[in-house]
Amino acid sequence: MTPALVSRRTLLLGAVFNLFNPRVCAAQPQAQDWVDESRNRSLPVLLRWPDGQAPCPLVVYSHGLGGNREGGDVWGLAWQQAGIAVLHVQHPGSDDSLWRGKPGGGLDAFRVGATAQQLLARVADVKFVLSEITRRQQAAPGDPGNPWPRVQLNALGMAGHSFGAMTTQALAGERYPAPGDLADPRLKAFAAFSPNLRQGVARNMTPQQKFAGIDRPFLSITGSLDGDPFGTEKTGVVREQVFAGLPPGNKAMLVLDGADHATFGGVSQTLGSTRVMPRIPLSIEREKTHHALAARLSAHWWQAHLMGDRVAMAALAQPQGLGGGDRWVTK
Repeated sequence: MTPALVSRRTLLLGAVFNLFNPRVCAAQPQAQDWVDESRNRSLPVLLRWPDGQAPCPLVVYSHGLGGNREGGDVWGLAWQQAGIAVLHVQHPGSDDSLWRGKPGGGLDAFRVGATAQQLLARVADVKFVLSEITRRQQAAPGDPGNPWPRVQLNALGMAGHSFGAMTTQALAGERYPAPGDLADPRLKAFAAFSPNLRQGVARNMTPQQKFAGIDRPFLSITGSLDGDPFGTEKTGVVREQVFAGLPPGNKAMLVLDGADHATFGGVSQTLGSTRVMPRIPLSIEREKTHHALAARLSAHWWQAHLMGDRVAMAALAQPQGLGGGDRWVTK
């Protein structure tokens, strides 16, 4: 093994060790509000910069239905520590405004945000964010206080949970019965936590037809108890069909035994029963282990596909730490 490879392996192992080490302090996230003037729409965002001043990839993260920019903090911190900038985007209309401060705030409130119109708004949010990153790069060139030139525009990724996974799938190239292409060519790789087949929408299309256009690296992450918040499904079996429909080539799926839908929200504070879904003790008991594994493998995913890291690619070829009932599948 060459000294350069040893050095890179040491750095990678160090990042994995530091991932859940409470003594390690990453740079604090920056909360901002970005305004898309063309739609008169203000987007709360949360930005995480990796340490140093070196060029870095960037991943856009989209929260689930009823969430906000604070969601996915476990994933965001892991990716930040792996050398990746992370931009958590909050989507007005399908965020926590659905329930916060409202009486009840249960399933009926969430249904209001689970619409095709809100999915289109989310896709437009991400497209605006990608354009805004470029605009910020070009503003005040040479200004040492402008961190945006660090971002490698040829190394942008997209990830999300649940409704955020649906957003990710759309931007990756999922096909719909209605005409139109929502994919964005500026994105190089994707990770979907709790991907969604949306059987009602897909009744006239097979998974292979829906996802044939996703030809870029795509990671699907689900669990044996990753059910539907609206009660349609109790397991993650349907979610696995997203991976089954993907064309071969740089595709992977992680299935965690006992992980439920809340697991993949990536919230560092373990939750009991959520606002719309009950949880069983097994999912809560295994959550920290599942978080650590999903965080590590998704960080490797970005390092491999956004940074060209051969050590990370090797780690994905033979992932360590899988439980007896967990599965890692590639094609």
